[in-house]
Amino acid sequence: MSQLPSDLLYTKDHEWVRLHGDGTATIGITNYAQESLGDITFVEFPDTGSTFDAGETFGVVESVKAASDLYMPLSAEIIECNAVADDAPELLNSDPYGEGWLLKVKLTQDCQADDLLESTAYAELI
Repeated sequence: MSQLPSDLLYTKDHEWVRLHGDGTATIGITNYAQESLGDITFVEFPDTGSTFDAGETFGVVESVKAASDLYMPLSAEIIECNAVADDAPELLNSDPYGEGWLLKVKLTQDCQADDLLESTAYAELI
């Protein structure tokens, strides 16, 4: 297993969240998720401006092995989808914590990060 970035928060559904301190966050899938899926071939992104509650499905990632729903870790409005990953979904395999991010969002509720896992707790989960 690769090293988990300690500056991120994680969900039990294998998404990660990078909080930016200005009410926005970046969201992606974990290395564990991309390894479990295998070679990723397609990502279904939501529309910019869409809003989701924490736990709602916001998209799908497809691989040669399976398709898997993506779940919104925090209640948020979509402000940007990763157009590079849309064109090159293999970035989710090669750089899941960097260029393979999925969404940038504006948080719509405070204090939901308490429901997310720190890297040590996520490491124990996987």
